[in-house]
Amino acid sequence: MQTSNASNQDDGGRRSAQPFRLYGSTSIGPAIRHYRKEAGLTQGQLAEMAGLNRTYLSDLERGKDTEQIRRILRILKLLGVRATLQKADW
Repeated sequence: MQTSNASNQDDGGRRSAQPFRLYGSTSIGPAIRHYRKEAGLTQGQLAEMAGLNRTYLSDLERGKDTEQIRRILRILKLLGVRATLQKADW
């Protein structure tokens, strides 16, 4: 699982407010999908808002490894930084 406490779910079966830890491309996809669904958006809607092709967003949600994601994660690893995603409070 991609959360810091994967067993922590609410009664609806959704993930709790625990952040998603990013270990690689495969952990980014479930986080994107989770937050997209939480926002009530389809892949098509989010892709249009972000200026992306819907199939590219679908690939990301399925954890497809892309060169851009590999580069970002490699830079973070070299800096000794752990990345997490969580709902913004702003």
